[in-house]
Parts: sequence; structure tokens; C-alpha cells
Amino acid sequence: MVVEMEVNNGENTTNNWVPIMKKLHMNVIGEKMKKFPKLTCRTIWRVGKEDPRRVIHSLKVGISLTLVSLLYLMDPLFKGFGSNAIWAVMTVVVVLEFTAGATLCKGLNRGLGTLLAGSLAFLIEYVATKTGHVFRAIFIGAALFFIGATATYMRFIPYIKKNYDYGVVIFLLTFNLITVSSYRVDNVLKIAHERFYTISIGCGICLLMSLLIFPNWSGEDLHNFTAAKFEGLAKSIEACVNEYFSDEEQQKTKENSSDLEDPIYNGYKTVLDSKSFDETLALYASWEPRHSRHCYRFPRQQYVKLGNVLRHFGYTIVALHGCLQTEIQTPRSVRAMFKDPCIRLSGEVAKALKELGDSIRYRRHCSPEILSDHLHEALHDLNKAIKSQPKLFIGSKNNTNKLTLATVVSKGQSGALNSRRVSLSSVKTDTSALLDWKSKLRGGSSTTHENLKLRPTLSKIAITSLEFSEALPFAAFASLLVEIVARLDLVIDEVEELGRIAHFKEYNDDDEHHVVVEIDEKNSRPLPNQLPTRDSGD
Repeated sequence: MVVEMEVNNGENTTNNWVPIMKKLHMNVIGEKMKKFPKLTCRTIWRVGKEDPRRVIHSLKVGISLTLVSLLYLMDPLFKGFGSNAIWAVMTVVVVLEFTAGATLCKGLNRGLGTLLAGSLAFLIEYVATKTGHVFRAIFIGAALFFIGATATYMRFIPYIKKNYDYGVVIFLLTFNLITVSSYRVDNVLKIAHERFYTISIGCGICLLMSLLIFPNWSGEDLHNFTAAKFEGLAKSIEACVNEYFSDEEQQKTKENSSDLEDPIYNGYKTVLDSKSFDETLALYASWEPRHSRHCYRFPRQQYVKLGNVLRHFGYTIVALHGCLQTEIQTPRSVRAMFKDPCIRLSGEVAKALKELGDSIRYRRHCSPEILSDHLHEALHDLNKAIKSQPKLFIGSKNNTNKLTLATVVSKGQSGALNSRRVSLSSVKTDTSALLDWKSKLRGGSSTTHENLKLRPTLSKIAITSLEFSEALPFAAFASLLVEIVARLDLVIDEVEELGRIAHFKEYNDDDEHHVVVEIDEKNSRPLPNQLPTRDSGD
């Protein structure tokens, strides 16, 4: 009876919790539904505010779809094209992209693929009609196999894969549709002509909207995006060095914040993830006509090369950021000895990076004094500060032998209390003490659970005892900071080469004042999140 009462009480408790949980769940859903309209409006507003070109592009797509739909809605036009007018609508949906280069790439690929497929299908149909009905079917099947296999294999060629992959897919699709349909339909060539005309009309409207009405150039996006990278790297270096020499209170505040708010990570993340983005924009920029004032050719490959150099520069900043998160850290009292030269050095590097970014953004050569004397002075002061403290980096002879303490603790766990009276002179070296302890563990037949628990602690003490000095982690940090200065020369060389190829204007002191005063929100706006995608089909 007692067992049955306990079971019944348990069932009653569970039954009481079920409606409560359901009610809480419904309340949570209700709160989310109330916030959903507000969040949606806020997201829509934020996306348009980040880049107003997105709003203009959306309106251009709507106008283009309205224009091509007239081929289907107006009777005179519909009688001329028939149901094939729907291909013009499909072409606008697929071809019209955010930038002019992406639209040209897909539009010309689609038109060229359709033209070649129609011409080849006409040739196959002309040859097949001269044969019998059975041989005609065999000939069409063999042609489909040969053309399909050949075109598919050509898609693996790197140059064709990069530039004409979409055109090859459209070629395959159109060729198969026309060739297979010609076996059962008599007026297939007329259908092919009408389809080609409607696709040409759709591509023409797309090119008109992309090139003449508020055009968005892929080359300009690549140019602005490259200039913005320098500012992000400059912020990362300054934030990294300032955090390394920050106080404990500032460090605790930093640990409480999320990674999304980390200025160091956000600064170099865009640079490290930009390889695919740079190559895509450079590819689309190669399709764009020369639209600059002097009709200079856009040096897209030099921008890609500069992006590679910046990524290698960013890898050094990632390593520098890793010094902030290592398990073994130099005491803050030791770091304070080198704080001033390191902060000045990082400030000068950041200043040089910002100057390089401004020179690209405003298409002018960088200042001749970009590597100022202050940078060399800060580097010399850092070297002098390190040489003034040789004992910190060589190590002290009076370091406490931590492995001796570990050996004493391990012996104490086994019951040998008298063995705690161990002097430092009784231990040869840290390494010999570690080997002695290991040999005793292996030779002992009664290895207890306490000895196994001591292994992680003893391993950590052993690692600490093998350090040369407490300033060794700072030596790695300082070495990476000097490496950043060395890599800065490579970045400057690439920027100067870009300025020479792109015909940047000469540096003028008045331009420097203009850069400081002008608010360049227009050129530093973020790029659209949606990258032009190379779709492989309709």
C-alpha cells in the first residue's frame, strides 16, 4: 500500500507540472510573436541603412520584371512571341545581379550559350532529316551523348570553370531541349528562334539597368573593400597591444564581453576571410568596361595580390593576438618595463596602415614620410629596453625548484613524512628530479590512485620549471611586434606598385588636410552581404 501511494503521488506531481510547462511555453511563444514585427522592421531598416544601393537594386529588379512581363501581358507582343515570352522573365530573374560585372558575366554567358546551342542543334537537325526515321533517332542519341560528355568535361578546365561555367550549363540545357524536341515537333526551329529573341530581350533589359541606371561596379567595390582592410588591421594592432599592457580591472571587463565585441578579432577577421570575396569581385571586374574618367584599365590582379600580402600580414596579428591567450604569461610588473615603446611602436604601425588605406581610397600615392622617424625611434627604444634587462631573458640562478616541491608532495602522499625535509642541494637539476620521480612511479608495484591524481599537477609544474625565464612570453610578443614592422615594408611596396599601375595622382600636402577634414562615410560603407553567385541553371 505504501508503494502504491508513492507511485500515485509521483504521477499526480507529474500531471500537475504538465499544464504549467505548457502555459510557460505558450507565454514564451506569445512574447516572441509580439516582438517579431518590431524585429522584422528593424532588420529591414538596418539592411537598407548599411548600404542604400540595396534599395536601388531592388527597385531596378522590380522595374525590369515589369518591363519583360509586358511581352506576356500585351496581346500584340504575345502574338509575336507566344508562350516563349516567359523565358524573358526567367532571364531577368537569373541574370540581373547586384553589380554590373556580375550581370555582364551571366548575361553574356547565357546569350552566347543559347546562340551556340541553337546553331549546333540546327546543324544536327539538318543532318538528321536526311536519314531514315530509325537512323535519325540513333544519330540524335549519339549526338546528345558526345556533346553532353564533351561539354561536361570542358567544365573541369580551370579557365572555362572560372569564366564560362554558367554559359556551358546553358549551352547543355538549350541544346538538349531543342535536339530532343525536334524529333517529335516539326516547328522546333521556330520555337528556338523565338526563345533566342526573348532571352536576348531579357539580357538587354538587364544590361540596360546594370550599366546605365545607377550602376554598381565590382571594381569599385573591390577598391573600397581593399582600402577598408587597412583600417581594420590598424585597429586590431592598437587594440591588441593596449590589451596586453592593460590593468587587471580592464582585463576583467574584457573577459566579461563576448567575442563578437572583440575589436581585435573583428579587425583581422575580414582580411583573413576575404580571399574568395576578392577573387569573385576581380573576376566580375574583368567583364566590366572601362568606366573611369581617364579610361584606364582596372588592375584587378594587383588588388588580388595586395589582398594576399595583407592576409599574410594578418596572420602575424593573429599570432600576436594568441600571445594574449596563452597559459603562461609574463607578470604585469615585467610588462610595464616595456609598455611605452611597444605602445608607441603599435601606434606608428597603425598610423602607417591608415595612411596606406587613405592613399588607396583617394587614389593618390602615399606620403614619402609614411615610415616616420617616430617608428624607428620606438623600435630603437624597444630594443634598448630589452637589452637593459638581460637577466629577465637569460634567467636567474636563484629560481625556486618547483619539481623538488612536487617530489616532496608525491612522497608525502605515500606516507613518508620525513622525506619532506629535502634541500635544494639534494636535487641535481629539474630534469633529473623529474626522471627520478618517473622511475619511482614505474618501479613501484603499488601505484595508488593518489599518484595518478598527482600526474596532471606534476606535469604542469614540470612545464613551468623548464621555462628559461618569466619574461620569455613577452619575448615572443615583442618578436611578433617587430615582425609586423618588417612585413609592413612588403605592404608598402605592393601599395606603391598598385598606385603605379592604376595611375594614382601624386601626393600633395593639401590632400592630407582634406583627408582629415572630410567625412568619408560614402566610400567606407560596408559592402553588400549578398555576393553575386554563379548559378548553374535556371
